[in-house]
Amino acid sequence: MVPNAQVRHYRMKAAQRDMIAAAGGIERASEICGYSKSTVGRWNQADGKELMPLDALWALEAETSMPVMTGALAELSGRRLSDPREVADAEADIMRGYAELCRKAGDMMATMAAALADGKITPAEAQAYDRRLGELSDIIAACRKHAAGVRQAGGFSVVDGGAA
Repeated sequence: MVPNAQVRHYRMKAAQRDMIAAAGGIERASEICGYSKSTVGRWNQADGKELMPLDALWALEAETSMPVMTGALAELSGRRLSDPREVADAEADIMRGYAELCRKAGDMMATMAAALADGKITPAEAQAYDRRLGELSDIIAACRKHAAGVRQAGGFSVVDGGAA
């Protein structure tokens, strides 16, 4: 038996569910990949044993332009996917990402300042703050990805518009 086989299986099942959701749900995924709704529904069950075949995986990833399952397979092998467009776009992305990070941080601080104005934080205010923190987390992850792209490209010069 392969070590951590059950962990790997559940990781793939999670990726499968994410892929089905990204495609628009069971019915839409069924239309895209040409399998019945009941089959796609079984693939979507968290505790089910069925994994989707490669033709379905490729069809869903092509339709959504999101290599969710391929990325999970790479992750389980200790690898990660890279997109050749990332390096080309890294310079512009790092500047856009920084601007977006500043904006999201401002939004998060404004939300918390408004919540603290009366000295109390309601559940709704805590939820709004948590939502802003989640948005900030997402943009931080994207900024880290942009920084990795610039590192991989050998740096970036804002003045010269190219490699440092």
